[in-house]
Amino acid sequence: MTTRSAQGVLATAAYGTLLVLVAYTVPMTTLAPTAAALHAGPTAQTWVLTGALVGLSALLLTAGSIADDRGRKRVFTAGALLLVLSSAAAAAAPGAGTFLAARVVQGAASAAVLAPSLGLIGEAYPSGPARVRALGVWGAAVGLGIAIGPVYAALAERWLGWRSVYWGLALLAAALLALAATVLEKSHSAARHRVDTPGVLTLGTGTAALIAGLAEGRYGWTQPVVLALLAAGVLLLAAFAAVEARSADPMLDLRLFREPGFVAATGGALFTGLAVVGLMSCLPAALQRVLGVSALAAGGVLAIWSGLSVVAALQARRLAGRIGATAQLAIALLVCGLGELTLIGLRPGDSWLRLAPGLAVAGVGSGVLNAALGRLAVTSVPEDRAAMGSGANNTARYLGSSLGVAITVTLMGLGGPATPEAAADGADHAVLAATVLCLLGAAGALVVGAAQRRAPAPDQSVSSHSSR
Repeated sequence: MTTRSAQGVLATAAYGTLLVLVAYTVPMTTLAPTAAALHAGPTAQTWVLTGALVGLSALLLTAGSIADDRGRKRVFTAGALLLVLSSAAAAAAPGAGTFLAARVVQGAASAAVLAPSLGLIGEAYPSGPARVRALGVWGAAVGLGIAIGPVYAALAERWLGWRSVYWGLALLAAALLALAATVLEKSHSAARHRVDTPGVLTLGTGTAALIAGLAEGRYGWTQPVVLALLAAGVLLLAAFAAVEARSADPMLDLRLFREPGFVAATGGALFTGLAVVGLMSCLPAALQRVLGVSALAAGGVLAIWSGLSVVAALQARRLAGRIGATAQLAIALLVCGLGELTLIGLRPGDSWLRLAPGLAVAGVGSGVLNAALGRLAVTSVPEDRAAMGSGANNTARYLGSSLGVAITVTLMGLGGPATPEAAADGADHAVLAATVLCLLGAAGALVVGAAQRRAPAPDQSVSSHSSR
C-alpha cells in the first residue's frame, strides 16, 4: 500500500471513529429539549443515551469478526450507510419510541464503523513508528469526537432546534460513506471463517439484556424486571463463553486471554469505560445542576478534558520507544485518577475554572490511555484477526461505559429532581468512585505487566487457532 493510500485509510478510519463518538455524545447537552419535544419521561430520558450503548456493545465483537472474514471495507461502508439512515430516522422521529429505536440502530451502525477501524489501520501500517503514529491519530480521534459532540449539539439545538442535531449527523455520515466507498480498498484475513451464529446470538442478546438492566436499575435495583434482565444478561454471557470455548471457529478465541497483552488491552478498556467515560458522560449534566451553567457552557468545560486528550494522544508516540504499552496504560489510568480526584468539592456558586486543572490532568491521562489501548488492541492479537481485537477492545470499553454511566447516574441522583447542594454531594460520591476505579485499573495493569515480563514466548497455537 502506498503512503498516500495508507494516509487515506487512516483519515477515513479516524473520521469514522470521531463521528461515532460525536453520535454517542450529542445527547449530553440536548437531553432536556429533546425529551420535552418527544414527551419522554425519566426512564425514556435514560435510554436516550443508553440506547446507543446497547447497539454498540451488542454488535462490536460480531462486527469485528465479520469484518475480518467478509471484508473490513464492506462492514465499514455498511455501518456508514446505516448511520445515515438511523440519524435521519432520529431527526424525523414523531415520538419517543421511534427516536429510541433509532438511537439503538445508531449504536449498531457505530459498531460496524468502529470495529474494523483498527484493523484497517493495522493493515495500512504493518509495523514500526508509522503504526505508532497512526494509532496515536486514532486515539486523538476518540478524544476529538467527545470534544466536538456536546458543543456541536448545543450550538445546533440553540440555532435550529434539536432535530437539526441528527440531520447534521446524517449529512456527516453521508460524507463518511462517500469517503469509505472511494478511499478504502478490499481488506480481510487470508483465511475464511464460518459465521459463529450461536456466539452472535448469545453475545448480542446477553449484552443487550445486561445494559438494559443497568439502565432500568437506576430507578430501583430490586425491581423484578431489573433483576430478570441482569440475570438473563449474566447467564447469556456465560453461555457465550461456553459456546466460544467449544467452537472450532470462535468469534472470540478465549485462548487469547492466556496472553497478558490481550488481558491488558481488554481490562484496560473496561476500566476506561467504568472510571473515565462513565464519569465524563455525566459531567455536563452535573455542571448544569450544580453551577446552573448553560448546556453550551457545560460542553465547553468538558472540552478542556477532551481537547487535551487529543493533544496527548498525538504526542503519545514519543513514549513508544521508552515505555511498554501495558506500563503506559497503568500510568495513564493513574494520571486520570489523580485528575479526577481534584474535581471533588465543587459547590453551587463556584466558578467552573476551579475544575480546569483537574480536567486538564485527566485529559492528558485520557489521551495517553486511548493511544495505549489502540496500540494494545492491534498488537495483542494475530494480524488476520485485527478487527476482532478491535471489536473485543471496544466491546469492553462500552460495556464498562454502560456500567460506569449507571453508577455515576445513581450516585449523582440524575434520575430525578435534586437541589444544587444535593447534586454537588452526589457528584463528589461519583468522582470518588471513579477515582478508586482508576486506581484499581492501574493496579491491575501493573500486575498484568509483571506477568507479561515473566511470561515465555507467545503461544503460537493461539495464532494458528485464530487463523484457521
